[in-house]
Amino acid sequence: MCLAIPMTVKSIEGSRALAEAYGVEKYVDIAMTPDVAIGDKVIIHAGFVIEKLDPESAREIEAAWDEYHRAMNDDAAAGRPDGA
Repeated sequence: MCLAIPMTVKSIEGSRALAEAYGVEKYVDIAMTPDVAIGDKVIIHAGFVIEKLDPESAREIEAAWDEYHRAMNDDAAAGRPDGA
């Protein structure tokens, strides 16, 4: 299974962009999505922007990731670091 991460484009330099999510910044390749602009929400997989998100989709995906992070934090606080 592969996970694609939603991120926000912070800057663009040629065919690379600096993207951020949850305090983590990463340079990604935007060659497959040349219409990406600063501030866009995008999906990243294997270092590439694979999709530019519309605002509603971005909110839905970020809400799902927020729920995942809450669940993992709850498991860790309860002494279940593996989520079991």
